[in-house]
Amino acid sequence: MCLAIPVKVVAVRGNEATVDLGGIRSRARLDLLPEEVRPGDYILVHTGFAIRRLDPADAEETLKLFDELLSAGDAGGE
Repeated sequence: MCLAIPVKVVAVRGNEATVDLGGIRSRARLDLLPEEVRPGDYILVHTGFAIRRLDPADAEETLKLFDELLSAGDAGGE
């Protein structure tokens, strides 16, 4: 099973972006994207590579769902 995660771009340098997911920053390669990516954009990242630029509303909705799943998992473990 594969999982791609939406992240917010905070900086771009060449073909590499610094991205943020819940305060955790990492890098993602942009080589596979045909369109330009800018800070503030959301991208879908799989194994360190951006595979798609996302609509901000869709990305935020997906991240909200991830938060809800994590909260439900935390509540179920008590």
